[in-house]
Amino acid sequence: MTARVLIVDDIEANVKLLEARLTVEYFETLSARSGQEALQICANEGPDVVLLDVMMPGMDGFEVCQRLKADPKTQHIPVIMVTALDQPSDRVKGLEAGADDFLTKPVDDLALITRVKNLSRLKTLTDEMLMRASTSEQMGMGGEEADDAANAGLGGKILLVEDNTRSGERIMATLSGDQNVVLEKDPQQALLVLPDSDYDLLIVSLSLSGTDGLRLCSQLRSLDRTRNLPILIVTEPGEDARLHRGLDMGVNDYLVRPIDKNEMLARVRTQIKRKRYSDRLRNKLDESVELAITDALTGLYNRRYMEGHLKTLVEEAVQRGKPLSVLVADIDYFKSVNDTHGHDAGDEVLKEFAARMRQNTRGIDLACRLGGEEFVVMMPDTDLAKAYMVGERLRQCIASMPFDLPNGAKISVTASVGVASLEGVDDTQDGLVKRADQALYCAKRDGRNRVVADAA
Repeated sequence: MTARVLIVDDIEANVKLLEARLTVEYFETLSARSGQEALQICANEGPDVVLLDVMMPGMDGFEVCQRLKADPKTQHIPVIMVTALDQPSDRVKGLEAGADDFLTKPVDDLALITRVKNLSRLKTLTDEMLMRASTSEQMGMGGEEADDAANAGLGGKILLVEDNTRSGERIMATLSGDQNVVLEKDPQQALLVLPDSDYDLLIVSLSLSGTDGLRLCSQLRSLDRTRNLPILIVTEPGEDARLHRGLDMGVNDYLVRPIDKNEMLARVRTQIKRKRYSDRLRNKLDESVELAITDALTGLYNRRYMEGHLKTLVEEAVQRGKPLSVLVADIDYFKSVNDTHGHDAGDEVLKEFAARMRQNTRGIDLACRLGGEEFVVMMPDTDLAKAYMVGERLRQCIASMPFDLPNGAKISVTASVGVASLEGVDDTQDGLVKRADQALYCAKRDGRNRVVADAA
């Protein structure tokens, strides 16, 4: 994958080494020799990931990280702190400064590429979400909520699969202050539980007795319900071959025993942040699609969706030799409702009309609002005679009960209905709708409050 990585280090040799490793994996690299230069590049260039050395003269890595996370323009750029192997205290300070991940010197190639890939994906998700909503309010959440839940990666629900009691207890003790952890010793039970649960992260030990933890990972990646669940595996030193297989099958991250507590906290937070961003983006996309095809007032599908869906229904009906009918309904004298009682009353009538239409159509039928006071029902596997019966049932339902208005008044409403059915393999959706419209015109012309079937 391609991403822009900013390498911040005051030692030229370190920069060149990281550049060479990342370039081989087709990452684009930028470099900065000081903290101030790094801040300027982040503000102007917007890199996808920052590799930030801790020890630099003048402004050290901790201060650079704090400034990046405090600036709204750069706070979403993931930061990987590069620390010395014998300085675990740097990791604690890095977490407090807002670092997303850690690498220790000397930097392992596999760790480098895995961490950069993980965080660049997180940055991509964040950018997409921010592009679709310029403010937190448009995304359906307040700014503080977004910072607490997503940016901090706290309070996640984690399933830990580990059959070594002491190891499981140590991991749970480390994470319990930040996360909600459930321990499961049986991988098969985990496989049964996960598809119907709302976990944010799965941690799997590869040291399970009598079973292969990678098999569980593979099974979960093959299921639709768990395909996007982040997976973090715990390996023993020297298990590079199994680690590579896990990463190839879609495992998101890994830890090598003995586990550094702060490293575990950082990696878990990163995966939970990514999961939450992904979920929010997916929900936002679902909402956008729903808004694009739904009439806001009545909740029925809109004209755009009707035209696309009807085309598909016509093609399927022709191919299978099955009947297909369309019903077009129009509220009689609707203009007088708005003129006499106001547009709020008219809106209530439209909403109630849509509700009664839903009540009088089958599950396979699709009700839509064309616009104004005109509605359409598409009826697969329905011939003209049955479509007429549906239209008559709807007409009676509308006419038999008065409609309640916002001011407490009640008014009588009627509807005119036209129905038409598909005619042979050469018929089209335009022709079908046109004939139903003509039948509706006849119903209006002949006195309204009636159903007319296309007689062509």
